[in-house]
Amino acid sequence: MFKRFDESPTIARLFEGLTAALAKRRGLPVVLGVFLVLVSLVLQSAFVFTRSPFMELLGVITLHVGILSALLGLALAEALGK
Repeated sequence: MFKRFDESPTIARLFEGLTAALAKRRGLPVVLGVFLVLVSLVLQSAFVFTRSPFMELLGVITLHVGILSALLGLALAEALGK
């Protein structure tokens, strides 16, 4: 199953483009993660006043996506080098 994935020229071009873009902007995923954590803070603070379950769900999702993005960004920054 993964053999087709590994040999795909489309996937290879996509991966090369992604790594080249991230090598130029190594801090972008971390900044995006911090921004999402701050958005989550605002959403969860607004939940206190509105008691909307949707607002709570959105706040929790943005918090977790922000933390994962920041951690992934830190790991990729180290792997891509200077």
